[in-house]
Amino acid sequence: MRLMSVVALLLLMLTGCAKHPLYTQESYVFGTRVEVSIYGEPEARARRVTAQILRDFDQMHHSLHAWEPGTLERMNGIFALSPSKAAIAPGMIPIIRDATRYSEQSQGLFNPAIGNLIRLWGFQSDTFKAKLPDPAKIAELVRANPQMHDIVIDGILFHSTNPAVRLDLGGYAKGYALDVAASYLRSQGVKNALINIGGNILALGQHGDRPWRVGIQNPRAPGPIATLELRDGEAIGTSGDYQRYFEVGGKRYCHIIDPRTGWPAQGVQAVTVLVPPSAHAGTLSDVASKPIFIAGSAGWRAAAQRMGVANVMFIDGQGHVELTDSMKQRLRFEPRS
Repeated sequence: MRLMSVVALLLLMLTGCAKHPLYTQESYVFGTRVEVSIYGEPEARARRVTAQILRDFDQMHHSLHAWEPGTLERMNGIFALSPSKAAIAPGMIPIIRDATRYSEQSQGLFNPAIGNLIRLWGFQSDTFKAKLPDPAKIAELVRANPQMHDIVIDGILFHSTNPAVRLDLGGYAKGYALDVAASYLRSQGVKNALINIGGNILALGQHGDRPWRVGIQNPRAPGPIATLELRDGEAIGTSGDYQRYFEVGGKRYCHIIDPRTGWPAQGVQAVTVLVPPSAHAGTLSDVASKPIFIAGSAGWRAAAQRMGVANVMFIDGQGHVELTDSMKQRLRFEPRS
């Protein structure tokens, strides 16, 4: 979710003490604010690599957007004509296979194939109305049971065995973009950087002689509920009910849809996961928070274990904070006013 203001404040505090340059540039991609910070590089070089990252993000946004003209929207049109087949863009093959693997690992709680449900609730748009969908239509889409394994890739061709499949990679793309950006920065010899896509954050190296420090948004108050120091290669991701939501009859309905019911997950305010360094740390930090959120108070620990995530902060609907043992060692909670 969007922790940009918290991170920006922390970076400003750190910049004031910096002996070497900190270059930071912001943009708006994936429907959220994006910030790239590079430490200790000449400004011209930092500006050049940052510009390339933002160009890559913009290309990914258009390619992976489920509702605007582009690669994914074209694929969704083919899925709806099942069993029609078409040639697949080569770059989509590893993404589809990777998202399918995560979906199976989560036992279906992470399910990018439910794009039609997301559209029914109106969350495919940056703006949405405070209006409940027809329960009968929700039930119909749940019965259709679109799954990632309904997508078949055969050589250069793809199709779906279920016309109800509509891919929405909103819970995957930001993390994937983090990994792409981190790989590019490493290839350019940049050792110290912080990439923030709406609160999905990946760190490289350090901010001078100290680790990068980021804040985790309090889901019910301005500012951070806690801060932590990110080590080289670590990624952090948060899913919450406090940015994309509407209220009807005093009840909050957020954008995180439970594929089992077709309704927004309830009883959870936020989930934050911290993922150790790997080639896919960003992707996992984006994906894993969703099934943990949907699993709720009774099932979040089991969901975290299935996703292979040890560092978790879970905040229930009443604001009670639960932590895994390893996450307790990493967080510094802010004093309550």
